[in-house]
Amino acid sequence: MPEPGTAATPTAAPFPVEPLDEHNRELLANVHPAGWINPQPAPRYHLVVVGAGTAGLVSAAGAAGLGARVALVERHLMGGDCLNVGCVPSKAVLRAARSWAEARRSAAHFGGPPATGEGSFAAAMERMRRLRAGISPHDGAERFRGLGIDLFLGDGRFVAPDAVEVDGRRLHFRRAVIATGARAAVPPIAGLAAAGYRTNETIFNLTVLPPRLAVLGCGPIGCELAQAFARFGSEVTLVGRSAQLLPREDADAATIVAAALARDGVHLELGVEATAVRREGAGKVLTIASTGAVGATGGATPQGGRELAVDEILVATGRQPNVEGLGLAAAGVRYGAGGVEVDDRLRTGNPRIYSCGDVASRSCGDVASRSCGDVASRSCGDVSSRFQFTHVADAQARLVIQNALFFGRGKASALTVPWCTYTSPEVAHVGLYEREARDRGIAVDTLTVPLADNDRAVLDGEDEGFLRIHLERGGDRILGATLVAEHAGDMLGELCLAITQGIGLGSIAGVIHPYPTQAEVVKKAADTWRRGKLTPRVRKLFGWWFRIFS
Repeated sequence: MPEPGTAATPTAAPFPVEPLDEHNRELLANVHPAGWINPQPAPRYHLVVVGAGTAGLVSAAGAAGLGARVALVERHLMGGDCLNVGCVPSKAVLRAARSWAEARRSAAHFGGPPATGEGSFAAAMERMRRLRAGISPHDGAERFRGLGIDLFLGDGRFVAPDAVEVDGRRLHFRRAVIATGARAAVPPIAGLAAAGYRTNETIFNLTVLPPRLAVLGCGPIGCELAQAFARFGSEVTLVGRSAQLLPREDADAATIVAAALARDGVHLELGVEATAVRREGAGKVLTIASTGAVGATGGATPQGGRELAVDEILVATGRQPNVEGLGLAAAGVRYGAGGVEVDDRLRTGNPRIYSCGDVASRSCGDVASRSCGDVASRSCGDVSSRFQFTHVADAQARLVIQNALFFGRGKASALTVPWCTYTSPEVAHVGLYEREARDRGIAVDTLTVPLADNDRAVLDGEDEGFLRIHLERGGDRILGATLVAEHAGDMLGELCLAITQGIGLGSIAGVIHPYPTQAEVVKKAADTWRRGKLTPRVRKLFGWWFRIFS
């Protein structure tokens, strides 16, 4: 066993950080500093956290802030996917691409100066790396050491029901948290590995814009990056097995996003799948064939398949949990293809160990999860596969602190979970979809307000979208809402609060909203509901009153 106080053993990087310029060197100095000295372990920790992504960082910082002795173990980059290869770099890239699109349309739509020449993709990516490095100290090693946390950089694995070993040192614990996250799932396509491909873990390493890009997957990551690269100038083809973009979203919302992507130059191949890839010179040739999905759009694709020549392939077909090499069997922790099995309080099969974030899968023995009070139940598989978001990892980590250290009884099923796809326009959702309510036998009333009825959206030239709210039949209780707007994610908070706190749409009608704002669409929906209460009988009563009053 190495002597305490020696440098941490280097670990193999699951993905490279490239290019190694000043910004990425700054990033690495913060989130995996060279020559980091692992501390001498305490005799016993109140909490050992394995994984320093969002779930792990929130668990560790929260527990340490309350006075617990905490050890945090990370094998690669602190900050996890969100900081390094997810939310932070992707949103920087999306913003740059949006600015390029706005520049091109400025003259035609707003009388602005005409945009000429080509932009610099290299400069846009350099900006991303610079901003990511600037944000990284918040998730960095020195900050967490300053919080009183013992940080161990290296491969951690459970060696007993109450112990983790890292870099040859054993960390004993009263409680532990598995927060190792997930990674891109790569489909078994013949020739894909040999031809080469990129995922979210490597796409942000690019410094040269690929002339032709194939995006495999029509979910949020695929749609966001397909649109961004098309706006930069790539010839982008999006290949999706489903007949609908964003197959889990409202069909009308998906239709608007499909039209927006097509306008930006994305060629949609929906209802098809990639069956083979081969290298051809400096490029790659992708074979795609129809899946037979009903309602598929895009180019006609014979059942036997056809070929598509590209320079790069981005795989965005899903995520798989990081459970390998953790010694979970030694700890008595059950896991499967969906990740670590946890109950509704995020406990594993070992009562000392909890799990949260993308690695955690709901056990099929769980009580039903609820997204909207006691009305909307969800199956365990639905929860594990749908809610792989940074903000959910944060919320689950807060539950773990309560439940693991303070006899809390908080339930993951009680969380009201919103999400947003950051295309242009964005699609944000919270609560139930109408089809989910129907499947559960819940009667609903649905209100839809087009953004074309919102003055600010019209003035901004961003009136393609809508707000759709699902109410419990006959009342004003909000069961779910979908918002399609340029800044839908920023606008959804009012409805999240309403669902979480049981605030009805009638109460929202009494709230003064500033004019003109796009968020006023929520008030318009409330006014629409209120006018619906003006039944013929009520109108008759009003008529009687005004005859007397005149």
